[in-house]
Amino acid sequence: MTAAHPTVRFATTNSPVGRVLLAATDAGVCALSLGDSDKQLEAGLRAMFPQATVRRAAADLAPWVDELRRHLAGAHPHIALPLAARATAFQRRVWDALLHIPYGETRSYKQVAEAIGAPTAVRAVARACATNPIAVLVPCHRVVGSDGALTGYAGGLHRKKMLLVAERGGAR
Repeated sequence: MTAAHPTVRFATTNSPVGRVLLAATDAGVCALSLGDSDKQLEAGLRAMFPQATVRRAAADLAPWVDELRRHLAGAHPHIALPLAARATAFQRRVWDALLHIPYGETRSYKQVAEAIGAPTAVRAVARACATNPIAVLVPCHRVVGSDGALTGYAGGLHRKKMLLVAERGGAR
């Protein structure tokens, strides 16, 4: 893999929350998105990596996809796939904080901002969540409004709700 033209392998599958696309480079998972159709998900992946060679590789990614599918069904709470998403230093701080939110629990954007030592950066935290390319693996769905209300989610609020319900039912 060269930096100028990486190879991104991907697979799509059905899940309890709709269609899922998992994409990886040799370094690990670089994208995970939820949607309604493979065509939509693949188009989003190609837009995210316009200079990459993007190819379907379901057999190569089958073990990771199986683990993800079990996780999304609430049967496998602790998922540990290698992550290789591009991020700014601030995004990385936010995503690291999200990784520490326990399965089945939520935090407000304000709580996440406080956890990273930037209590006034609530909007920036929300933006870091919104730009997370590895949904579920970096659990931005566990971040809610200060009043507990579900707010923005790239995969749709209905999916955010389904993820949280599955986690609460499968929390161990």
